[in-house]
Amino acid sequence: MATLVHPTAVVDPRAQLGEGVEIGPYAVIGPDVQLGEGCRVGPHVVIDGRVRLGARNRIFPGACIGLEPQDLKYSGDPTEVVMGDDNTIRECVTINRATAGQECTRLGSGNLLMAYSHIGHNCVLGDRIVIANGVAVAGHVEIGDRAVIGGVLGIHQFVHIGKLAMVGGMSRIDRDVPPFMMVEGHPGRVRGLNRVGLRRSGLADHDDGAQLRQLQEIWTLIYRSDRVLAEALKAARQLSLLGAPRELCDFLEASIGPGRRGPLPAQR
Repeated sequence: MATLVHPTAVVDPRAQLGEGVEIGPYAVIGPDVQLGEGCRVGPHVVIDGRVRLGARNRIFPGACIGLEPQDLKYSGDPTEVVMGDDNTIRECVTINRATAGQECTRLGSGNLLMAYSHIGHNCVLGDRIVIANGVAVAGHVEIGDRAVIGGVLGIHQFVHIGKLAMVGGMSRIDRDVPPFMMVEGHPGRVRGLNRVGLRRSGLADHDDGAQLRQLQEIWTLIYRSDRVLAEALKAARQLSLLGAPRELCDFLEASIGPGRRGPLPAQR
């Protein structure tokens, strides 16, 4: 496959372009950029700094990837952005590189970042995540696989969002979002299990539905009993936990540990 670079694009000769890369009009590609095979870079895209993209990523017009973090502590360290394969980065998305040392901002594979969303420095995103239009993700946020983030909302720095979580649009997310849960509101509150996401993922059918039933039992213990969270988790650990319920308990225990913001409470 031929590499196609529009004559108006500015591509540093030191940039590494894989086979079949396409670069559109007026795009700017810096010297420390690596684009995997089949990547398509649209018009007016800027990719600069240390950036490594895997294969078949699609970058739509006006996106900016790898620029300096919006962090006053940044002092010019050679940090980077690392991205997997088959991601779709829509119009005017910004993805900043990390702040210090050899750190990186990391995205997995198969993600969709819709127009005008922002991924701050040192964020870590898993695979097959959907982030809707106008979402502002602050620095050091971690988002698990197949999470869905609704549009026009803010996620506070250092927040963790678990696997298969669903966050409703225009919410305020200032604490951790447990995996498999549905969150909405201003401030955000846990509303219940993300049953649609669990069903679509096939997880609801695992073990003849035993994981879903156990998740519901743990939900009741944690969010609908009078126990404090630590006591509810201790009771949940008395069950013969299956994979997803064990992951939920692990996440919540880590969330109340040192250096974390704690989980969002439920709507009462």
